[in-house]
Amino acid sequence: MNEKSYLEIRIQIEKDALFSLSQIETLNELETWRINTLGRNGKVTGLLRGISDLPVDSRRKAGGEANSLKNLLTEKYESQKSGIENKENNVTGNGPELLDVTLPGRSISLGSLHPTTAAVREICQVFESMGFQTIEGPEVELDKYNFQKLNIPEEHPARDMWNSLWIDRELPDGSRPLLLRTHTSPMQIRTMESQSPPVRVVVPGKTYRYEATDATHEWQFCQIEGLAVDKDITFANLKATLEEFARRIFGDKRKARFRCDFFPFVEPGAEVSIDCFKCEGDGCRVCGNTGWIEIMGAGMVHPKVLAGVGYDPEIYSGFAWGMGAERIAMLKHGIDDIRHFYSNDMKFLKQFS
Repeated sequence: MNEKSYLEIRIQIEKDALFSLSQIETLNELETWRINTLGRNGKVTGLLRGISDLPVDSRRKAGGEANSLKNLLTEKYESQKSGIENKENNVTGNGPELLDVTLPGRSISLGSLHPTTAAVREICQVFESMGFQTIEGPEVELDKYNFQKLNIPEEHPARDMWNSLWIDRELPDGSRPLLLRTHTSPMQIRTMESQSPPVRVVVPGKTYRYEATDATHEWQFCQIEGLAVDKDITFANLKATLEEFARRIFGDKRKARFRCDFFPFVEPGAEVSIDCFKCEGDGCRVCGNTGWIEIMGAGMVHPKVLAGVGYDPEIYSGFAWGMGAERIAMLKHGIDDIRHFYSNDMKFLKQFS
């Protein structure tokens, strides 16, 4: 055998092998092809053995041609095998690309409102249905709006109730004008300064206080305050409004209780509680065995506050209230630790999706 005839045999083996391989559709047929082509007694092996019959100076080139053929056919074999296996797996239902149109579709995971956000929206919607307008204000506030115009002048002992986070250093006169607001009440002043009565607003927003956190206290929380100012507004209007709110949020059977309390910007001030919705007023762990649950503070707007914004307290009167959105959510959903709201615990948050 000479070099030319050897190369002709090599080309013919390649053509025949590739053609027969393209016709194969099962693994059994493919295995037969492998044995006949690449096996111990296959055509490629026979071609390699035939190198010894060639002249010495032609053997190197012939060996390279035979090995390149073997590598080519081995690669084609592996590719064909992989394709047949994937096809058979898909038909039998074992493959990752199986699409069974008879199965129900996979549900898409959707986000949901944070429980605090949901509580804020629900509370605001209740007051909006009673004629109040929802407004928002700055979280970095001036001292005069956060304290002074709310009847809390400098050195007033009531400032101890709000552990403030100040933004600026003390000015030469000793004052510190900017702080993170400790309540949303400053927007009551800003609103009254910008418009004449009647005024009916509800103000939700983040507030900040420099204090240690525990199960019922956070350094940041969401507060919702409300204000109504007009002629001939009385404490009876305050009671009717907040009783209606309690029924809308906690159920139609709820009763409200008003007890005296102190807030510098209202006079008289009141602590507002509802009869416990867990025990119906009999006493339980939720209400501390008292039968009542405190939900907010409220009162009639102090005459000095009205006069400070240019309203005549002899003509106009009003009432205000303030509550924590997290507290309302805790009461509604039986949450025992306010820190859960800001821990980013998905197990906790998914309960409200």
